[in-house]
Amino acid sequence: MAWFLRKKKNIITSINERKDLPKGIWYRTSSGKIIDTEELKKNAYVSPEDGYHVRIHSKEYFEILFDHGKFLEMNVKMMSKDPMKWEDYKKYTDRIQETRKKTNLYDAIRTGVGKIQTINVVISCMDFSFIGGSMGSVVGEKISRAIKYCIEKKYPYILISKSGGARIMESSFSLMQMAKTIARLTQLRDAKIPYISVLTDPTTGGVTASYSLLGDINIAEPGAMIGFAGPRVIRETIGKDLPEGFQTAEFLMDHGFIDLISPRTELKKNIYKLVSMMI
Repeated sequence: MAWFLRKKKNIITSINERKDLPKGIWYRTSSGKIIDTEELKKNAYVSPEDGYHVRIHSKEYFEILFDHGKFLEMNVKMMSKDPMKWEDYKKYTDRIQETRKKTNLYDAIRTGVGKIQTINVVISCMDFSFIGGSMGSVVGEKISRAIKYCIEKKYPYILISKSGGARIMESSFSLMQMAKTIARLTQLRDAKIPYISVLTDPTTGGVTASYSLLGDINIAEPGAMIGFAGPRVIRETIGKDLPEGFQTAEFLMDHGFIDLISPRTELKKNIYKLVSMMI
């Protein structure tokens, strides 16, 4: 019985001897499944329990797609200005600086040059952690320069979208990026260079209305939310209830907006197959 009875009162282990579990050792998916984070990382951040695709950043996408995770980053230190002198509950310039310190990013997109199974490619990847992955002047300029580089080098272009839409703090300067990036993509098409667009969760707003749905091949991750305005805004505008599953990757696939739904574990292989057939 002594096994089940406490012989001494209180916990007598000293604080110095207590062992704390490291933070982030487990991850809970949206369906409640629990998975070891190391196992999750090895599976491209896709839960083997239920196939749930965890939201990841450009760092993880570059590690997954580039051979051995090696790449050369372009236009690293580009930062947004404050053309509108925007201020809500804080100044836009302060928000930029705070987000930079928090995320260690200069803006909501990064561009890398490297290889996918020996094929030279350029990959631009958006980061939702930087002001909701919003599209401002830096995002548009980085995409424009990446496409220009692809035309010069004859490298295929891959763009991974993850965005809440246009950056309101830059007003019309943000909206101008839609036309700017579309013009560059037209030049890329005229040069007969492949453009693969990868839509992840979420891809919304002006990003969806411009470059993210203009790929030669549009690929989406399973279950990704893809759309322009939110469901409530659309419902109130048209005065009708929306179909079940509206604005999911699967719904858009059924209606011809998406060419392929690819699990993240198969993404590198599928991009390689598509690009190798197009170059």
